[in-house]
Amino acid sequence: MKVLVTGSTGHLGEALIRTLKSLHYEVIGLDVLPSPFTTHRGSITDRNFVKHCMAGVKTVFHTATLHKPHVATHSEQDFIDTNITGTLHLLQEAVAAGVESFVFTSTTSVFGDALIPPPGAPAAWITEDVVPVPKNIYGVTKAAAEDLCQLYYRNHGLACIVLRTSRFFPEEDDHPEMRDAYPDDNLKVNEYLSRRVEIGDAVNAHILAATRAPRPGFGKYIISATTPFQSDDMAALRTNTPQVLQRLFPDYLSAYQKNNWKMLPVIDRVYVNERARRDLGWQPKYDFRYVLDRLIAGEERESPMAKLVGIKGYHAQAFDAGPYPVK
Repeated sequence: MKVLVTGSTGHLGEALIRTLKSLHYEVIGLDVLPSPFTTHRGSITDRNFVKHCMAGVKTVFHTATLHKPHVATHSEQDFIDTNITGTLHLLQEAVAAGVESFVFTSTTSVFGDALIPPPGAPAAWITEDVVPVPKNIYGVTKAAAEDLCQLYYRNHGLACIVLRTSRFFPEEDDHPEMRDAYPDDNLKVNEYLSRRVEIGDAVNAHILAATRAPRPGFGKYIISATTPFQSDDMAALRTNTPQVLQRLFPDYLSAYQKNNWKMLPVIDRVYVNERARRDLGWQPKYDFRYVLDRLIAGEERESPMAKLVGIKGYHAQAFDAGPYPVK
């Protein structure tokens, strides 16, 4: 089967193409940048280029986007052109080409300010039922693109699945205070409790979404590692996360102390992947227990796929404040 992957030079795009090729798909890789995984170089803002790439395609995996780290370096119009207009072009040409399923990579960042509970409130239990409150142009444009997917399912019958992925990037954290407070591996392992997904697990979710898309026709799913917490843990997480961890993972503290690591003092939100596991049959491998066991065994945190894809960065230039610009 012939499939199209946008954003073929990016983390997820490359990982998807590596996996799809191993499964013997014929893959068209689209990106503005060259790479070994890009077969068609150009922009999704160019509808004629998109049309050319769409010929014979049965499934579209749309991962191309301007990301949160681009907010300080790109205009709002750039975000609208790429994240909204580019998505519209892909949907239009997918309908014209008779595409059978369209998988859109969105982000948990669409939830925006809904992720932050007020002072004194429990940590936020984030499911697909939480109403997004985007807080920047990135979130606004991704939410709008999600709505376009729903529109094209409703008006044109194009089966569209939206996957709101949590963090899978291997780069350092975009908040300097977090970079200063925690070793990078320490921070990423902590995030498997509430807001990180391993890239190979994210790839599997996308492939499952493509195969399941015709059945629901449209759906939005959170793609994040399975949290060990229950909703009744939220109050305690907001006041003393290490205490909750000691109850659930009695062996975590000695492993952390051996590596001079520390747990987050509080967690303010937890992403819940129950709907994706139920509807898509998704079974993510990497969660906090799995990664903790690797740590205890002296094994590396990263998966083989994460090592293959590696660190790419989001900008060609360096910045005085660190790996990301500040706005």
